[in-house]
Order: sequence, then structure tokens, then C-alpha cells
Amino acid sequence: MLLKDIIKEIKASTVGDTDIEIKGIAYNSRCVKEGYLFIAIRGFETDGHKYIESAIENGAIAVIGEEDLSLSCTYVKTDNSRRAMALCAAAFYDHPERKLKIIGLTGTNGKTTTTYLIRQILMLKGTRCDLIGTNQIIIGNEEIESSRTTPESLDLFEIFYKMAQSGGEYVVMEVSSHSLVLDRVYGVEFETAVITNITQDHLDFHKTMDEYAKAKAILFSMSRSAAVNADDAYKDIILKECKEKILTYSIDAPSLVKAENIKMSERGVIFSINKNGENHEMRLGIPGRFSVYNALAAICACQNIGVSDEDIEKGLVLAKPIKGRIEVVHINSPYTVIIDYAHTPDGVTNIISAVRGFSKKNIITVIGCGGNRDSKKRPIMGQIAEELSDMVVVTSDNPRCEEPSEIIKDILAGMKKANHIVVENRRDAIKKAMEIAKEDDIIILAGKGHETYQEINHIKYDFDERVIVREIYKELQN
Repeated sequence: MLLKDIIKEIKASTVGDTDIEIKGIAYNSRCVKEGYLFIAIRGFETDGHKYIESAIENGAIAVIGEEDLSLSCTYVKTDNSRRAMALCAAAFYDHPERKLKIIGLTGTNGKTTTTYLIRQILMLKGTRCDLIGTNQIIIGNEEIESSRTTPESLDLFEIFYKMAQSGGEYVVMEVSSHSLVLDRVYGVEFETAVITNITQDHLDFHKTMDEYAKAKAILFSMSRSAAVNADDAYKDIILKECKEKILTYSIDAPSLVKAENIKMSERGVIFSINKNGENHEMRLGIPGRFSVYNALAAICACQNIGVSDEDIEKGLVLAKPIKGRIEVVHINSPYTVIIDYAHTPDGVTNIISAVRGFSKKNIITVIGCGGNRDSKKRPIMGQIAEELSDMVVVTSDNPRCEEPSEIIKDILAGMKKANHIVVENRRDAIKKAMEIAKEDDIIILAGKGHETYQEINHIKYDFDERVIVREIYKELQN
């Protein structure tokens, strides 16, 4: 494709020839090949403008950036390289987003589970639905490991292109607050947007809860319809950005879709919703009050795109468990081990409260917090874990570039009781919990969920808690 056709939708000034054939686009200079367009974007740790000469040496014949530069190749100067990248990617891949029906999910907790619920409802009714999210990317029958919740725009449009080329129809995707502020989904029009909830997280990036909510609200300005949690404290910020077609859902507040007659057990939840004067019973095999909210969000999203009540009910009943979300590790032990991705105060509350609803004896929670992320939530998570559990093992999560001991200090600052111990090494912490556990106790491994690694000083080490639990159980039997 010619450069002039790729950049025609961006506001820019150009020095050099634009009648040149572009063979590919990259925002990482190491990925540049002969005939490529290089886009310099500013990241958290580095600035792409520093690598322009390296990109040219690797074969870039054109560059997009935000600074006044004199280069040996065609240079396109714009005010916003990130938005330019999204528009260029859409053009380069022939606007695949226009050939797909895209459903966007945002929220602090519940995004992954709700995307899978929506996908399973659509797939069970015979409609292909691909997926982009924290756990993985699914294109038809192909499953790809995911490196972040929402890909960079260039990668995202390439994924859309592959989906459209392979006959994709619907796509359900998680849209993070970071991705909205950083324009990763810029230029995408969503069929419907869904907010699960807004609770404390990412304040290292957004600074305040209002700013965090406003970031998530961007999604709703980009969507034809919306599904909004009426019980959420920040719903008004979201509703301001919604267009005409809005469904609200709730358990407590007035809403268009309200869960009533809720029954919870270790096998899942049963509730009814009233529509046009008729009660529809819904069943979901995932326990906990938060599962009702996830189900309601999925119901509203599907109603917004025209799925029948019958197909929604069938899809929820047959929905399969989601990896890393209230996931039981099957070992022949007298106690139960559950893995969950809970990594926020609300997430920790949800998982322990859900387990408390069916636990027969003690709950032992193994918990840590990620490094180089919102440190303000650490003591809150420690306090919640201590108050809701019978025993807490405080440990490491993904320390990244922080000292695990310093992260643990932050967690302990919120803990006042004597029902906790500290075991810094996460494997040792899991082993300690399994040594402590007695018959009918439940161990919750909070924080890592679907992840199969532990990140320490920029290196990801193998750390699959399912494998580790089975290994430890075998060790303890010898």
C-alpha cells in the first residue's frame, strides 16, 4: 500500500515522497524490515523517537513522529503518534474492524469471565465469536497466548484482519483503562460496550478514582449501545458518555434488567429477571454474588445485539468454568485448593465471600501484590484478606522490579490480627498453606489466576500454580 493512502486520515505535515510502497508497519525498531513505516510512540519506559535512526538502518523508508526532525527518509509529523498508529493500522489492513461486530468489555473485575460468557452464548447458538483478552486470543479454532489485556493498536488491527480474513463475525474483547487513554482502540466502533464495575486499581497510572472512571467511560463514547451496572458508584460518569440504546442492570438499584430471587450454592447461582412482565430463570455454574453481576452484564450485552432470551438462558446454563477464575485444582486431598485472579480489593472480597458461602470449615488465603503497580491497594487487600479469612499466608506475587519484602511490608500495614504468617517465596507459601489445611478446609491462591509465570526483574519464570499444587501434594504424601 502507498504511504499516501495509509496516512490520508491523519492530521500531519510531510517532508519527502509519499508515493512509496509500504511493506509493513512497526513501532519497535527491532521489528523494522526493508520498506517499512516506523511509528515513534512514547511509552512508559522509553521513547520511540530515540530509535528512529536504528529503524532507518533496519530498512524504514518512512517515519511518523511528533518532533521536528530532519531525516534521510520521508518524515510525517503529527501531534499524536498513538492515534496516528491506530488510523494507519486500520488503513493498512483495509479496515477489518468495519467487517466485524465488536463487543467491548471494561471494568475493574469480571471482564474476563463476562467475555467468555458472551462468547459461549453466541457460539452455542451457532454464531462464531472470536475473543481478545487477558487469558488469550481466540481466532476461530486457534488459541494464542495473550501478553496484555488489550493489544497495541497496530497489533490489534492485525488481529482483526486475521479474524475477518478467516470468516469471523463477532469479536468480544476486554478493553482496559490503559488502552483507552493510550488510544489502542482509537477508531474502533463497538456494537455494544459493557461496564462490569469500577473499584480501586491502577491509581499509579490514573491518580484518582474519578480519572479512572473517566478513562473507562471513553469506551461508551465509541459504542452504538451500552450495558451499565446501576449498582456501581461511578455509573453516572459512564452514563454521560452513553448513546441512546442503554440497558442498565443491577441487584439492588432500580434498573431495566434486575436480578431477583437469588439463590447461591457451591454449584453456582440461580436467579430470575423480569422482562415484559415475565420471569426468566437464569442459571450459571459459577458460585458467588459477583457471578450474578457477570451474568447480568453478559445478558445485557447479548440483548443489545439481538440474541434471544432462549439462547441467552441456554448459553448461561451450559457455560464452562473459566481458567483462573474460582478454578478448583483437582487433587485427591481432604481439603480444596482454588486458584483465582483476584488482585484488587474488590476481587479479594468477591472470591473470599463467594467461598465463604459454601465452605464447611476454614478458609486459608495465600495472597501477595504485584510490584510496580498501585501500592495504595496493598494494605487494603491485606486487611480484607485478614478479616474474611481464617488464616492468611502473605507472600510474593509478580514482584517485577520491586523487592518482594517491601511489597509484603505494604500488605502487612493493613493487617492487625494474629491470623497471618509471612512466607516470601510463593511456592513455599503454597506448601505452608497445604501443610496447615485440614479436612474440609479451602485454600484460596489469590492473584495469579490464569498466569503460568512469575515475573522478577523483567524475567518471566515458569510458575503454573496448578502444576505446583500437584507437585507439592505429591511431596507431602512421601
